[in-house]
Amino acid sequence: MTADAAMTERAVQASGLDDREALARLAEHGPNRLPAQKGRSGVVRFLAHFNNLLIYVLMGAAALTAALGHWIDTAVIFAVAFVNATIGFLQEGKAERALQAIRQMLSPHATVLRNAPRMSVPAEDLVPGDLVILEPGDKVPADIRLTNVKGLRLQEAALTGESIPVDKSRDPVPADAPLGDRTSMAYAGTLVAAGQGMGVVVETAVHTEIGRISGLLTEVRQLSTPLLRQMDIFARWLTLAILVLAGFVFAFGVTLRDFAPVEMFMVVVGLAVAAIPEGLPAILTVTLAIGVQRMVARNAIIRRLPAVETLGSVSIICSDKTGTLTRNEMTVRSIATAAHVFDVGGVGYEPRGGFSLDGNEILPDHRTLLSEVIRAAVLCNDSALREIDGQWRVEGDPMEGALLTLGLKAGLDPVFESKSFPRTDIIPFDSEHRFMASLHHGHSGEGFIYLKGAPERVLEMCSRQRGADGEQFIDEPLDRDGWLKRIEDAAAQGQRVLALAFKPAAQDQRTLTFDDVDSDLTLLGLLGLIDPPREEAIAAVAECQAAGIRIKMITGDHGGTARAIAGQLGLANPRDVLTGPDLDGLTDAELMTRASEVDVFARTSPEHKLRLVQALQAGKHVVAMTGDGVNDAPALKRADVGVAMGGNGTEAAKEAAEMVLADDNFASIAAAVREGRTVYDNLKKAIVFLLPVNGGESFAIIMAILLGYTLPITPLQILWVNMVSSVGLAIALAFEPTEADVMKRPPRPAGAPMLSAFLIWRILFVSALFVAGIFGIFSWTRSHGASLEEARTYAVNTLVVMEVFYLFSVRYLRAPSLTLRGILGTRAVLVAVAAVVSLQLVFTYAPFMAAFFDTRPVDFIHGVEIIAVGVALFFVLEVEKWLRIRMAGPRDESGGASPAVKRKGAPARWRGH
Repeated sequence: MTADAAMTERAVQASGLDDREALARLAEHGPNRLPAQKGRSGVVRFLAHFNNLLIYVLMGAAALTAALGHWIDTAVIFAVAFVNATIGFLQEGKAERALQAIRQMLSPHATVLRNAPRMSVPAEDLVPGDLVILEPGDKVPADIRLTNVKGLRLQEAALTGESIPVDKSRDPVPADAPLGDRTSMAYAGTLVAAGQGMGVVVETAVHTEIGRISGLLTEVRQLSTPLLRQMDIFARWLTLAILVLAGFVFAFGVTLRDFAPVEMFMVVVGLAVAAIPEGLPAILTVTLAIGVQRMVARNAIIRRLPAVETLGSVSIICSDKTGTLTRNEMTVRSIATAAHVFDVGGVGYEPRGGFSLDGNEILPDHRTLLSEVIRAAVLCNDSALREIDGQWRVEGDPMEGALLTLGLKAGLDPVFESKSFPRTDIIPFDSEHRFMASLHHGHSGEGFIYLKGAPERVLEMCSRQRGADGEQFIDEPLDRDGWLKRIEDAAAQGQRVLALAFKPAAQDQRTLTFDDVDSDLTLLGLLGLIDPPREEAIAAVAECQAAGIRIKMITGDHGGTARAIAGQLGLANPRDVLTGPDLDGLTDAELMTRASEVDVFARTSPEHKLRLVQALQAGKHVVAMTGDGVNDAPALKRADVGVAMGGNGTEAAKEAAEMVLADDNFASIAAAVREGRTVYDNLKKAIVFLLPVNGGESFAIIMAILLGYTLPITPLQILWVNMVSSVGLAIALAFEPTEADVMKRPPRPAGAPMLSAFLIWRILFVSALFVAGIFGIFSWTRSHGASLEEARTYAVNTLVVMEVFYLFSVRYLRAPSLTLRGILGTRAVLVAVAAVVSLQLVFTYAPFMAAFFDTRPVDFIHGVEIIAVGVALFFVLEVEKWLRIRMAGPRDESGGASPAVKRKGAPARWRGH
């Protein structure tokens, strides 16, 4: 609509609404605020952490130990569950606060016209039809159709992702214009960067763009993490297997072995205690918590504990451009004069960087015309650049801040230049005339005009161009076609172009009018500006791509700019760009295909970002989404891992995300992925360590029942091993360092089972070795005259010793453990072994332990025999590992050759096996 039509549609006069009409509309439309969502209480959120089948299994173990009358261990198990819930409660972010963060983006006050007088009213009292006045520094309080503007520029990065302020006008735009191109609108939550404006409120509260995003957040369903899904499946199968096995053993013992039902019930309880990995939930939580602490050191703050592991399975990272891959700081990259195009180094507002021509470093003060172009950029400027606490900040327009940085790089102090050539008058920038001009006089009396603006507009005002011959300037006829070609070249590189011009003025001229600059100017040169990619982001993108992770850039910026930045970042497919309108024309099935193929998406809205994340997830990808604006919040919440920027990010983005980067550095994501993969590796090792131990204990009981033998270990002794030595040793695996090839492997498939065929074989094989060790020492000592209590004590200690030696073997699933590094272990491993050995000595020799567990002291000879069993286990496992590596190369979790071996080349007959 035209501005007048918008006022007519909202039934408002030039003097604004009267008080009675405003009150009536407030009653009709309601307050201009987003509705609060009732959050869960702290108690409910805490109890929700117990809603997990593995925790139910843990509670079942506690009930069984209570049935055995072992109240201390019952209390320990309950304590484990309580600690698990407490850590999750403290670490997990409260996603519902995202809506509160968006509500806080609305302005608290607004300046309006009501009955002609100008007044300030609470923003929540605004109604459709109110006339709102906008001035620099204001936060736009509602969605406003602009009716009058004078140099109005709005910072819309939080809403659209565009890195520089947007020029606004009162002229209508097409109805299907993307959000970033609706120049006649001012949207709630954006900031007035410069100029003045007035407009009519057309939408308030939930009907604003921010309100619509708030609605999207309430509709977005957060997904469970791959680890939690796998653990749920694992817990269900484990529970089912334990129940079936217990039922079979009970029936077999009662019917075929003539055990009394009560006696058999206690045996079944012992079997269940042996089979349930009581320490697994605690180890899961501890492993994730250690990953959280490691990530804090890398400036990545985890708000939901399972997100640590999810990072390890990410296959696609969808990244916002502005402020994430780039610094959100405009930088002059090129300066074109009549004869040359100079390159400018450095990134952001920090005045570091040099000048070069054809790859050779130059000094600007040795180039007369180059110095003149830079001086014009510094003097025709209304902004300020200051260093605050080591950070360079712009007060004013970001593009003008980049020009001041350019001057400092060239050795021109803006304060000194403004004193040397004081400004006499100015024509401020306005979106209608698209330029700014300033009148200056030197101390010797000479007057001159500098002008900067949109290049096409400035070319219309110029008749000459400036060249240089040494120290002398030469004014030549304007080569319009040549300049247009340079403008196109700069735009093709994603640069925004500014033109600078000059005109002499009389000594006594003290005012500047449009007639003074309308024609007969001399073009000095062109400046190419861009919000460049972070240098560390380029390296991080390369590292992620080497790890098999595809990077996709999703931005609200223009397609040309996005394509140029994508090329500089080294994305896999930087040339193919899909825009928001392109996405609107695709069906969900078409989008799922195109989303996997294309790496650059421009001019996107919050709905587009959300839809892209959903399309990639439908293609079985695990998706991380990074962003900093409120426009990113719905996609951040929907993604498997939402990553918000902690420094420049909005609170809405932070509250919707699972992870916040304290340094706003995309490179921290690569480090977080590395930690996530390490967490998963260590969790796998803990599971592969625990399950054979439980399997060995369970099968030992089952064999005893099937063969009619006495149990080699009692249920109470099994519980001691499970809760002390097993957990103590397994937790040491949570501290294992990152393996060398962790970022050279492809991401594991989202649907990959927790236990692959290789790991199942490994568990069954090791369980069999544990059964052999337990039964072997029990039968050997019984046959040589040991009492039942002594034989059981030998069997328990053999089990613990085998666990210790198995720990050293399981630290490396893809490489030999029989190395100096493998034998020495890590500090955590040595501490865990020392603690377990000390506790086991107490278990064996302390008289009071004999009262609880029927233990007996172990003599030296039997002690040597027990240790020999552990050494034998270690060597058998290493031989099995050596044969496997020799035959097919080091295997990954799925049993395939590791990437390192694939690169080197395994024997042809073994490849793929």
